[in-house]
Amino acid sequence: MLIVSCPNCGITAEETEFHAHGEAHITRHAAGSTDDQMETYLFMRKNPKGVHFERWHHRYGCGKWFHMARDTMTLEVFGTYTGQTSAPPEELLQKIDAKRPGWRKAS
Repeated sequence: MLIVSCPNCGITAEETEFHAHGEAHITRHAAGSTDDQMETYLFMRKNPKGVHFERWHHRYGCGKWFHMARDTMTLEVFGTYTGQTSAPPEELLQKIDAKRPGWRKAS
């Protein structure tokens, strides 16, 4: 079981209080998009073995969205950050670099 900390309200709880909603930092196309854009949005996802960035929702808490960096092999949570960012914070990337050297080349 994952232990997750919401960066919005500061609550730390089991993953059952939250809900995962897929890959973070992708373009979410809507009405007026081309067929190719919708295909990419709906079906073309990374499925890495290792470090992965995901969108999460604090379902039974503050109700806000956030992002989480975790390892898909070990389930280690590297950290969370607000959902209003377009890229992971540099300090989180440095933390991951220290624990998993070379992970950026593999992704």
